[in-house]
Amino acid sequence: MAAFTIQADGSMLLFHDKCAITQWKAGKTLKTVVGDVAEEADTRFNDVCADPEGRVFCGTMPVRTKDKVVLRYAKLFLLERDGTLKPVLDGIGNSNGAGFTPDEKVFFYTDTGTRTIYRFDYDRKSGSLTHQRNHVVVPEEPASEGKPDGMTVDAAGQVWGARWGGGRVVHYGLDGKELGHIKLPTPNTSCCCFGGETYEDLYVTTAGGHEKDKLGPEAGTLYRVRGHGGKGKPEHFSRIGL
Repeated sequence: MAAFTIQADGSMLLFHDKCAITQWKAGKTLKTVVGDVAEEADTRFNDVCADPEGRVFCGTMPVRTKDKVVLRYAKLFLLERDGTLKPVLDGIGNSNGAGFTPDEKVFFYTDTGTRTIYRFDYDRKSGSLTHQRNHVVVPEEPASEGKPDGMTVDAAGQVWGARWGGGRVVHYGLDGKELGHIKLPTPNTSCCCFGGETYEDLYVTTAGGHEKDKLGPEAGTLYRVRGHGGKGKPEHFSRIGL
């Protein structure tokens, strides 16, 4: 299982390899929403994001050789509420974090491969994405900056983005310029999300728990960060098949 969303009925949608999607609740698989997709048999889902209508944007990983040569680029799919899975974007380096502004008019989307967080105009009625432009581009140098990974959008419409290899979460203003960052003691910061009663706690995931000898003793830790000055908003529930 690569990612999940929480359904409006309390169940979960699980996103797997081969682009399969199942519904799960109380330790049981309720049903298969999407079976293995033959043309995606050599990849898996990566990050996912439910939209205001309960659809789910779900992206994949690229397919590479052992020498890291790209054989096939990643994609971004949209899972409709009736269970139909349709491609939205192709040619993606590595599909990653996404989120919506509070007015639900803008969709942010991360391509780790191009080191870019894009912004799109979003149409809630149709789910369509238009007018793609760069919001944040992370330079290759210095390497310590890392690459953009998972992200969230706060109540002010500002992006907070994890930096894989950079050991930090970066807070961006409405214009995409850095306002500040939270440094963490392990490099592979993978995602972040606001929570708590007032949505003022920032939860940050990190990867590499199986490589503590290389990445440090706190690799794989889930952090709760307070006093950062941000405030989040509730995420959307998925409503697939409901």
